[in-house]
Amino acid sequence: MKIAVAGTGYVGLSLATLLSIKNEVVALDVIPEKVEMINNRISPIRDEYIEDYFKNKELNLKATLDYKEAFEGAEFIIISTPTNYDDVENHFDTSSVEDIIQKVKSMKIDTTMVVKSTIPVGFIENIKVKYGIDNIMFSPEFLREGKALYDNLYPSRIIVGEKSERAEKFAKILKDSCLKKDVVIKFTNPTEAEAIKLFSNTYLALRVSYFNELDTYAELKGLNARDIIEGVSLDPRVGNGYNNPSFGYGGYCLPKDTKQLLANFDNVPQNLIRAIVRANKTRKKHIADRVMQRNPDVVGIYRLTMKKDSDNYRASAIQGVIEKLKEEDVQIVIYEPTMKADEYADCKVIHDFEKFAEASDVIIANRLEECLKPFSKKVYTRDLFSRDS
Repeated sequence: MKIAVAGTGYVGLSLATLLSIKNEVVALDVIPEKVEMINNRISPIRDEYIEDYFKNKELNLKATLDYKEAFEGAEFIIISTPTNYDDVENHFDTSSVEDIIQKVKSMKIDTTMVVKSTIPVGFIENIKVKYGIDNIMFSPEFLREGKALYDNLYPSRIIVGEKSERAEKFAKILKDSCLKKDVVIKFTNPTEAEAIKLFSNTYLALRVSYFNELDTYAELKGLNARDIIEGVSLDPRVGNGYNNPSFGYGGYCLPKDTKQLLANFDNVPQNLIRAIVRANKTRKKHIADRVMQRNPDVVGIYRLTMKKDSDNYRASAIQGVIEKLKEEDVQIVIYEPTMKADEYADCKVIHDFEKFAEASDVIIANRLEECLKPFSKKVYTRDLFSRDS
């Protein structure tokens, strides 16, 4: 069947790649360069599996700038456009999602739209009333940056926010395209599916914050943080994941999803969700304070990205650390190999790693990499296990 995918970020491009193995997929984007790259089988994002599939698999995938070409004749239209959090209005900016909805409605087609973008709790029910439509449902995604296609091939679960034949059909398409056997599929009402997405990501943020605060305690008390974390994580009820200390939770999803959930808790008794958001700010200040205790003249920021093999530094935790360091009388230089600009956030970008390392009195790195070993005496990190999470 023909499936349209609107938006080719991590979510959209991984889904378009996954589904184009067994279906005709037309991906819509507004950036001509991305469309051209996809049609030439060059991934516009850093993802090992997408790059491999583009190179070695027969994909029935085409990208276009024309929404009518994408949507006409499609059985499903997957909406995976960005929904950034608006700190002033305290909710997601869903204008890009609504733009696609309006385009579909203008074509007078009843194709089922499946929203994969992260949205506020209650969005689907409200949108049905606002636009007088029923051909829309929500299916949350649970993907990691740099491993989006892998997480679609081996999904933790498939959740569709509707109990209907079309929901079952969409879930089957996803299941038939993945490589994992016995994938759990759960059908819920739309509002519950929206809540599942936000509560899932907020729990991950909670784990990051918990182990970061454990690490802060150990660091200030002169204790071995690794031993403590390993001992705690041996309890199977705790588990050995999302326990590697960092500079805070960041990336495209966790910061905005925790804030959105906090906003959705308006008039609901709570303490924990607000504490998670506050804990992340506290951790960044702690990191900046520890760096400044070394009395550096020049602080080097090794990578703006949160994870290894990623090219995405939207809302990365290190940016909050940079803002705290800017309040001190210290020069900041950045090494970020994915960046072409010579300046970022009023800080100098040094493209040569050796020159960057030599220029820095302290190098702060959220995640350690091999090239940092010769400069280990300069490096400040809380990466205990040499893995992303």
